Amino acid sequence: MLTSTVCAAVSAAGLGIAALTAYRKRFLAATRIAAFALIPIGLVMTGVIDWVTSIVFKPTVWAGFGVLALSAVLFAIGRLAERRRGIPGRKERRAAAGSGAPAVAPTASAPSLGSAQKATKAPKATAAPGADVAPKDDFSDIEAILKKHGI
Repeated sequence: MLTSTVCAAVSAAGLGIAALTAYRKRFLAATRIAAFALIPIGLVMTGVIDWVTSIVFKPTVWAGFGVLALSAVLFAIGRLAERRRGIPGRKERRAAAGSGAPAVAPTASAPSLGSAQKATKAPKATAAPGADVAPKDDFSDIEAILKKHGI
């Protein structure tokens, strides 16, 4: 009831300001002010204000927000601990499964956790034998171009 009265007063004041602005021949600004002034009374008439006040002033609603915040914090702590221990996340497990490496699901028991971590690490890629050896005459192309131009 009190919120309806306050919203009506705010709308009336806004419409008064819009009327004064229109009197000064600033019709575009007056139109915008009138549009903003009608929002509070429109919210009261649709029942949104009563809904908002019932949410804001109920302690159980705030307790619910607190529980949701606690849940988010616990989820973030769990993800942080998972990253620090080196347990692969969902993306890493999918990438390992897609590349042909054996995907090992993390187990719940603590002693076998270390073996699961070692099994999920991908083997190091090694170069083919002789691939890192540079050719003996790596400037032969450059020499051929210089000879062609007479240098």
